[in-house]
Amino acid sequence: MSLRKGPPVFILGGFQTDYARNVTREGKTLADLMAETTQGALHAAGVAASEIEVGHVGNFAAELFVGQGHLGGLLVEADPAFAGLPTSRHEAACASGSVAVLAAMADLEADRYDVALVLGVELMRNGTGVEAAAKLAAAAWVPRETEGLTHLWPEMFSQVGDAYERRHGLRREHLAAIARSNFANARRNPNAQTRRWALGPDSFDAGAPDNPRVAGRLHKYDCSQVTDGGAAVVLASGRFAREHAARTGQPLSAITGFGHRTARMALADKLADSRGDAYVFPHLRRAITDAFARAGVEGPAALDAIETHDCFTTTQYLAIDHFGITAPGESWRAIEDGTLAFGGKLPMNPSGGLMGLGHPVGASGVRMLLDAHKQVTGAAGDYQVIGARRAATLNLGGSATTTVCFVVERSP
Repeated sequence: MSLRKGPPVFILGGFQTDYARNVTREGKTLADLMAETTQGALHAAGVAASEIEVGHVGNFAAELFVGQGHLGGLLVEADPAFAGLPTSRHEAACASGSVAVLAAMADLEADRYDVALVLGVELMRNGTGVEAAAKLAAAAWVPRETEGLTHLWPEMFSQVGDAYERRHGLRREHLAAIARSNFANARRNPNAQTRRWALGPDSFDAGAPDNPRVAGRLHKYDCSQVTDGGAAVVLASGRFAREHAARTGQPLSAITGFGHRTARMALADKLADSRGDAYVFPHLRRAITDAFARAGVEGPAALDAIETHDCFTTTQYLAIDHFGITAPGESWRAIEDGTLAFGGKLPMNPSGGLMGLGHPVGASGVRMLLDAHKQVTGAAGDYQVIGARRAATLNLGGSATTTVCFVVERSP
C-alpha cells in the first residue's frame, strides 16, 4: 500500500471534562455531556459555533449504555448555531474517537470545509461494573469470543501477555511498574478519575489485598477505568489556522502524520497470523511506522512524549516495542532504565493514560490527541513535559483490531 500525505491539519484547541464525575448521579444526560464538552472546546479554541462547518462524533456504545443513537443529531443540539450543520457519528470500539478525527481530517484535506469539530463521548457509569463489562464485550466477535466469559477484555489482554511470555518472556514486575507510573502521573492531572485515590507503592503487587486478580495474569490495577467523559478538538485547514493564529495569538499544533490499520476481528486469529513474526501485532507496528513516514520522522527518538492506549498494562507493554523504543520483546528495558518515566527521555502517558486518567471509550482517541496538542503547545500544566515539540498517540479498538496512530507537532 502506497502512503499518501495530504496537507497538514491544524489543532486550534480543545476541552476535556473531569473524568472523576458520574454524570447520571448529577442528574444529567448524554446530551448534556455532549453540549458541555462542545462548548468547552469552542471556548478553549477561541472559535465561534457559527464558524464550525462540519461535526464528527466518536462513540462506541451509546445505544447499549443509555439507549441513544443518532448522536450527530445530538451534536446539533449543543448550540443553536449548529442548526443545519453536517454531522456524522463514527464507531470503532475504543478507537472510535480517532476514527472520527480521521474522518474530519479527510474533510479538511479534501477542501470541503475549513473548520471541523470532533467530539468523543461515552457515558458508562449508569450501571454496575459487571453490566458495563457485558456491554463492552460487543467490541469482540460475538458469540465466538464472548461465550461464557464474564471479564472478557481482561481475559483477552491477559492472553496478549501470554503470547509475549511464550515469544520473549514477560515478568510481573514490569507490568506493575507500568501501572505504578500511570497512576502516579494521574495525580498531576486535574481531570484524572483516580487523582485522589490513595495508593501506596505496594498496591500494584500481585499479592496486595486491594489488588485482586481479575482474569489470568491481570489484577485490578492492571486495568483501565469505567468512565463518563467527553473530549473535543477543533481542527482547521492551514488557511483558517493562519488567520486564527494572527487574530488570537494562540499557539497551534499540526497533525503531521497518521497511520490506520485494521486486522482480523478475533484475537486468536491475529496471534496465529503473527506467529513467527518478531512483533506480536505486526499491523499495529505498521500503523505506527505509517504515521512516522507521513510525518517525516525516522522513529521514536524524534518524539518528546507519547500518549498510548493502556486499557491494560499488557497493552502498554506491547506499545513500547511496537513504537520502536526497544527491540521486539524488550519493552522491559525502557521500563527499567527510566526512559518512559515522567522525567525520562520519552515520557509515556504523562496524563495518566487510560488506567489513571480514565477511559470513556469513544472519547479516548480524541482525548489523547488533545493531550498531545497540550504537550507540544506547553499547555499541559502540572503534567507538562518540559520542552515538548513533537508527540505521538496510539489508540486501539477491540483486541487491537483497529489501530490508529497520530504524530502531532507544534506549529511555528
